[in-house]
Amino acid sequence: MILRSLAAAILLGYLPGAIIYRLPIAHRERRAALATEERAFWALVLSVGVSLGIGLAMAIAGRYRFERLLVGDGTVCIALLLWARMGVRYRGGAARPTWHMVVPIALVALGVWRFFPPAEYIIGGKDPGVYINEGMQIAQHGSIVIHDPVVAAVPADLRDLFLPDNPEFYTNRFMGFFVQDRAAGTVIGQFPHLYPVSIAIGDGLHGLKGALQTSGVWAILGILAVYFTAARWIGRAGAATAAALLSVHVIQVWFARYPNSDIVMQGLLFAALLAFARAHQDGDRFFAPVAGALLGLLLFLRVDALLTIVAVMSVALLLAIADRRATPRWGFFLPLAALGAGAWWYLQGPMRAYMWLPNQYLAHLPRLGMAAIAVAAGVGAIGFAWMRKREAAVVRTAVPIALCLTVLGLAIYAWSFRHPIPTITGSGRSGVAARDAYALRMFVDFYLLWPALIAALLGFVLAVRRDFWRNPAFVIVFVAFSCYFFYKVRIASDHFWMARRFVPVILPGAFIFIAAAATWALRGSMRGWRRLRPLVGLIFVVLLGYRYVQAAAPVLPHVEYAGIIPYVERLARTFGDRDLVIVESGNAGSDVHILGLPLAYIYGRNVLLLSSPKPDKAMLRAFLEDAATKYDHVYFVGGGGTDLLSRTILAEPVSGERQQVPEYESLPDAYPTGIHQKEFDYSIYRLSLGTRSGAPFVLDVGDRDDLNVVRFHAKEKSDGLSIRWTQRQSYVEIPGLTGKEREVVLVMHDGGRDPRATPARVQVFFEDTLLGEIDVKAGFQSYRLALPADLAARAAAKDDPAQLKLISTIWCPHDFGQLDMRQLGVMLHRVEVH
Repeated sequence: MILRSLAAAILLGYLPGAIIYRLPIAHRERRAALATEERAFWALVLSVGVSLGIGLAMAIAGRYRFERLLVGDGTVCIALLLWARMGVRYRGGAARPTWHMVVPIALVALGVWRFFPPAEYIIGGKDPGVYINEGMQIAQHGSIVIHDPVVAAVPADLRDLFLPDNPEFYTNRFMGFFVQDRAAGTVIGQFPHLYPVSIAIGDGLHGLKGALQTSGVWAILGILAVYFTAARWIGRAGAATAAALLSVHVIQVWFARYPNSDIVMQGLLFAALLAFARAHQDGDRFFAPVAGALLGLLLFLRVDALLTIVAVMSVALLLAIADRRATPRWGFFLPLAALGAGAWWYLQGPMRAYMWLPNQYLAHLPRLGMAAIAVAAGVGAIGFAWMRKREAAVVRTAVPIALCLTVLGLAIYAWSFRHPIPTITGSGRSGVAARDAYALRMFVDFYLLWPALIAALLGFVLAVRRDFWRNPAFVIVFVAFSCYFFYKVRIASDHFWMARRFVPVILPGAFIFIAAAATWALRGSMRGWRRLRPLVGLIFVVLLGYRYVQAAAPVLPHVEYAGIIPYVERLARTFGDRDLVIVESGNAGSDVHILGLPLAYIYGRNVLLLSSPKPDKAMLRAFLEDAATKYDHVYFVGGGGTDLLSRTILAEPVSGERQQVPEYESLPDAYPTGIHQKEFDYSIYRLSLGTRSGAPFVLDVGDRDDLNVVRFHAKEKSDGLSIRWTQRQSYVEIPGLTGKEREVVLVMHDGGRDPRATPARVQVFFEDTLLGEIDVKAGFQSYRLALPADLAARAAAKDDPAQLKLISTIWCPHDFGQLDMRQLGVMLHRVEVH
């Protein structure tokens, strides 16, 4: 098994690229002269590109299989060897290995140490789980479009129970999965599929564990791409410094273990920028189509790859105007145009749901401002073209100086003068949110540190002023991303979650400029006092790296959601292939709903997610009647509280479980302080149709009460008793009343409410009729309320359960110095109606 996986990894990750790189075309001797380690890097990158391209094409066509991918890569290798007549040997013309190859080997070892083991993120609820489940669906079913028979089997008139129609957008199958056609049962993941294809490949190599390890492999590729890009521009010492700082940084460590497409973009983008420089600044035309193909692939990864392509195309135009020696090559444009055309069909066709928000954003851009930018760019291009014929040297001098002044000016403005601006309602003027106004400050305070910002700006001026024309694409892309994301962060300011916006370009780019400043002295004379400058740079880098290592220390031993995989596997074994599992709604008050996604799309169970914690009983009864003809059993899984019982809808408790998994704390606008336990507390019920007995209603709240409570907090234990805290407004559903009931009994406790808080008081309504108001005291006590006969009779005449509504005065323990930030009412332990 290990040998099979190793052979497959070599075929997919090395052989195609090694053969392509060695083909006797485009002056092979030029690229053979590159360092041994860079040649190996290009073999890896080209192979990854080929494998991803073939795998993505297969998945779009609905024909992906891991074995077919192996055959496809093997066929490419054989075809290239036959075309080249086996002439892929350098025959002594290649550069010999040197000790410098130790550096990338050490970087790989460092990455293996810091980037594994990965997070066990298979659950739904956030982007990482969507990526993993998209990839696993490609691995299992071979297509980007999921043909979901469970969706198709829902009767048309009952779909709103699980798949409510949304005229503005697409129906959610699960969070991050959109139903394209409810009748046909076609579903597609929210995000582009280049990264999920790599997850499918990881699954083919090493199962689910290999799928999760994919992000770490991409992070190592990113470190190498940053190293080789920087080595060509600022030298090996600076490149090693930048790559090492990136490897130990908390954000790189976190997102190397956490499924996300930003870490994928980092590796592909820096490889594309290096290829562009090799083609246009070094004159090696072999790399022109490589750069175009890698940039084109990014369009199948993230929509903000468009920003990269616009920036690189701007560089190509600038080169045509200002540098006659670096004329843009058609070999770059042709693969980029071909992949761009395919990406346009892909994004506006199968992925039109993903493009809905970007299209809305583009449609609402201020047209006058965009026109002004276009006019200014056109005037600038004409001016440069005019100067090229007369003063080309002036253009070559002016562009780096203008960039340096612009970046320094924007940095000073963003740090010192940009502040939040409130939105003025009705004026048509939008404000500036605090997280956008302080984006640069947040990035520096949390992730870079202000001495590093100064060093990065210094390195930017030194490197760009002197060597801009050796690597213009990287500089322009870095500036474009910095301006775009520091202007609008475009994501809620949760610490780790927001940081991923800086992973692809800004963070590694900042380290390249820091390294340029720290190692700049190595380029000049080393006489006299100048000998101290490298030492100063080394001390600065060591101290900075030490701070980064300290910041990452709590993250390094942590595995996000460790243990969730065997937990979900055990849950999946509870159900058979012909059972239907109904999971509670996402707004039921617990996180149990996020287990539905892996149950369906990794473990192959028949799962439906309720769209509401209070489904229509008549529709649900009709659905259960239909489901009885299609499935052996119908189960319900919930923990937050769902109103689905009635006089004829019955639920038999099967089992329950309480499980905790570690989750790193993520606080808004603050650095995390530790790890807490994410809890899954749920019960499983077997649903059926029948007639409920007329026994008195007795409910132990917090113990298999999931079908009787709505809008409560999670289950807890207090003084050895099961309880739930009420919210501002909570409900207890009471099925099967006979009409003879005359009393409601509630066992409650004020919960040790702080004396400074509002006193605990609960208004009790039965079927929207006020029964009374209770001042809840300390300790668990029974509170009795009379139930009028006419109310009991009306409730008994209905098929739906009677509803007990509790309106509580609430308090927040956090306001009184405690850690609990919930809005709490009172503790409810028991409800009786008799």
